Amino acid sequence: MIANILPSFIITFREALEAALIIGIIAAYIAKLGRKDLNSYLAAGIIAAVIASAGVALVFKTIYGGLEGTAEQLFEGAAALTAAAVLTYMIFWMAGSSKKIKGELQEKVDLSISNGQMIGIAVMSFIAVFREGVETVLFLGTLAINSPFDTLAGFTLGVLVVVLLSAVMFRGIYGLDPGRFFKYTSILLILFSAGMIAMGVHELNEAGIVPPVVEHVWDINPQVNPDGSFPLLHEKGAVGGILKSLIGYNGDPSLTEVLAYSGYWIIIGIFIYRTYMKPPGVKHGS
Repeated sequence: MIANILPSFIITFREALEAALIIGIIAAYIAKLGRKDLNSYLAAGIIAAVIASAGVALVFKTIYGGLEGTAEQLFEGAAALTAAAVLTYMIFWMAGSSKKIKGELQEKVDLSISNGQMIGIAVMSFIAVFREGVETVLFLGTLAINSPFDTLAGFTLGVLVVVLLSAVMFRGIYGLDPGRFFKYTSILLILFSAGMIAMGVHELNEAGIVPPVVEHVWDINPQVNPDGSFPLLHEKGAVGGILKSLIGYNGDPSLTEVLAYSGYWIIIGIFIYRTYMKPPGVKHGS
């Protein structure tokens, strides 16, 4: 159960925290300007985004609920790969915007105030929350396919933790370094995205769209200990179950799964290293 709750909790926590960070930066700047009257616009955007995100979740559930067989496998595969694409986009976006996001948000608030278009503040908060909401629906939608109750439990726990942290975080939001926050969450996103890639390819294998080439590169799933328990690395084992939920581990992957999974790690891993990990002064081409 914990193996299924943990990934949905982490995804929800990470997405909600990013939205809270952006909203916190805007709210702190509004307070610094002495314009707390603008908080109503900020709240309106948040409420509208939550309602819109719930609508997207309802559409996702309605479409998926009416599918079966190959169509269901295709939908699951497409949803997983779409989620991976969105995650990957966020990795690249954060790499280019993390260090300047606070300044850009403040400039947009100043522009809205100077032009007398306070609706712009509502739009900013709507976009920040709705974007994270849609991403959460995509990510949790793929997890909920197999474990709906555990996914809901992880989502609820993630939201509660972020709500509790927000009050504390907002007090020190002005001294928070968004660049560092996005740096470490980018690394976390790679874990989830690689898992989504593996899941998507697996479903397309099942649907017959992508050939497995080799059915099982390895297969430890049939193995059971003499006492009836599962080995640690079995998909239902203590370690394998958590790895399956978090990073897309498979106890009997096809060759195309292994190639897609490892290829993604190599390509995105190199990007993250060159963006965040290289020592200052080292040129990319060296």
